Amino acid sequence: MEWMVHELAARAGVTSRTLRHYDRIGLLAPSRVGTNGYRYYGPGAVARLQRILLMRQLGLGLSAIAGVLAEEVDERDGLRAHIVALEGERDRIEQQIQAVRETLEAVLAGTEPCMDVMLGGFNDRYKDEVISRWGEHAFRVSNDWWHAKSIDQQQAWQQASDDLVAAWIVAWKAGVSPTSERAQSLAARHVQWLCEIPGTPTAEGDLDRSIQMVKGLGHMYVNDPRFAATYHGAEGAAFVRDALHEYAQTRMQPLHRLADLAGAAGTPVSGARTSSTPHTVAGGTGPTPRGFRSTESD
Repeated sequence: MEWMVHELAARAGVTSRTLRHYDRIGLLAPSRVGTNGYRYYGPGAVARLQRILLMRQLGLGLSAIAGVLAEEVDERDGLRAHIVALEGERDRIEQQIQAVRETLEAVLAGTEPCMDVMLGGFNDRYKDEVISRWGEHAFRVSNDWWHAKSIDQQQAWQQASDDLVAAWIVAWKAGVSPTSERAQSLAARHVQWLCEIPGTPTAEGDLDRSIQMVKGLGHMYVNDPRFAATYHGAEGAAFVRDALHEYAQTRMQPLHRLADLAGAAGTPVSGARTSSTPHTVAGGTGPTPRGFRSTESD
């Protein structure tokens, strides 16, 4: 099946002049030109036009589109990449719809909408950073979980997070040691907080990656000025880091070893798991985060 210029233009929502321009600049040639000089477009040309239009919608200029298509080795890979881009765009639009719904909900309830909530989906400013650190899965699952919350639930969660940060700052200013029971209780509370965020290794009960995450977050709190400012500067952030590292080392790591030994002996350890084997996180003194259970409780 083939379409003439005016037929393709009508179906694609562009003008015949646009298609002729694409031909002149080498972006989209017709499948063949008849003896009468008419351009005819077959399935391959239509598929290429589809991709051009998609890239235009994503904001690429014609020269950039030409570059993408010229460098492409396998058309199938290009189509797969466009599917991913479109799925991302779909998710963004769904988040915008949810944000507007929540704003309407607040207006109808006579409450003041949260500004961050109102801009959900319009500016997910941490998306790229979360994906680079923790992966696409962590971002999508946690982002869906957050946007599924009502405004009251989001505000309650934010308040609980603020309370945790405030407790860290108070403990640091009081001069307590990162290894003290007070600091370790805060570390357990912090890990519990992470357990409640879907998509994180702590929420999924993956002990191996949970230990890495807890330690990695501690370093990030110190090294990233944005997080250091949350804890009143580098010294406050270092206190949180040291407490989290102590917690991971003395209350998470020991049970990691215990589970490995139990697994080697063929004895199951109940409650938590590594990335491949079921086991638990150490309890010791102080709270044990939900999602992991101490062997002492079994």
